[in-house]
Amino acid sequence: MKTWASSSLLGSSRRQQFVRVALAVVLVGGILWMLPVRRPGEDGGHHAEHARADPFERAGVVELREGHRTPELRLPTLSGGIVSLGEHRDTLVLVNFWATWCQPCTAEMPTLEALWREYRGRLVVLGVAVDRGAPRLLLEPYVARLGLTFPILLDGDQRASNAWRVTSLPATFVVRPGGEAVGLAFGAREWNSAEMRDLLERFLPAGASTAP
Repeated sequence: MKTWASSSLLGSSRRQQFVRVALAVVLVGGILWMLPVRRPGEDGGHHAEHARADPFERAGVVELREGHRTPELRLPTLSGGIVSLGEHRDTLVLVNFWATWCQPCTAEMPTLEALWREYRGRLVVLGVAVDRGAPRLLLEPYVARLGLTFPILLDGDQRASNAWRVTSLPATFVVRPGGEAVGLAFGAREWNSAEMRDLLERFLPAGASTAP
């Protein structure tokens, strides 16, 4: 049979146990509060923040690091001349490999034309057609239908595309003044988008006038 004394002692023991548990909870909570918390944009979040802020990432262009070898490019044009990449060492150049049968190529062509017209004089678009044999009866109506005015180069034997290691179309290389490729995009892009302009304007030559 429980006595009053034993009941009091039992109650006191339970209260002490409760107090100890409560103090432990408070102590653990205090420790957790003091621990560093990784929030977006802090510590581990820096990589995600950097990706969002990086102009190559925003434009959907793969950055080519320093030391990337940029092959030579010298090809006949649809208009009958010869164009080389070396002629444009003072401007920013987009080397765009494409084909008439490539639907994504056709989809992005208007944005390349718009970019070429906006920055003409500081930026050159070189459209390299890889249609086998460079059939003019196919290429000329294609170019006329899309209203393309930038130079169209003919890579009928695909030597240039092989030298540039083009594995899919469209493939566009961003070549900064001086002749070094700094970016690569496989697949269609919106070349006159705000994100793309933000990237390309970083490489435009200063002081050059823009042609009307």
